[in-house]
Amino acid sequence: QPRLVESGGGLVQPGGSLRLSCETSGFTLKLYTINWYRQIPGKERELVLSVSRSGPDLNVANSVKGRFTGSRRDDWNTVYLQMNNLKPDDTAVYYCNRVGNYWGPGTQVTVSS
Repeated sequence: QPRLVESGGGLVQPGGSLRLSCETSGFTLKLYTINWYRQIPGKERELVLSVSRSGPDLNVANSVKGRFTGSRRDDWNTVYLQMNNLKPDDTAVYYCNRVGNYWGPGTQVTVSS
């Protein structure tokens, strides 16, 4: 059974950085694109970007272009979301996702002074 678990969230000041991790198990990571989503309470879940099997990130949201990048270590079964120059509007629960409707439980990111 595929499993994804996010970590690395927390409280950070505006302008700061965080790196989120998505640890996967139960499937061969190198065969799949992994998506990062985020959700603010009361709003729809938003696609942040997709970490492709190879090559550049896909589907990068305009709101994070130039600030967020994805990466992966297939040998470690882990996908990352590097978030730089964070803004208060980035405050959300961040989720990783795999095709087939597999989701992690999410990790909270709060950007505040």
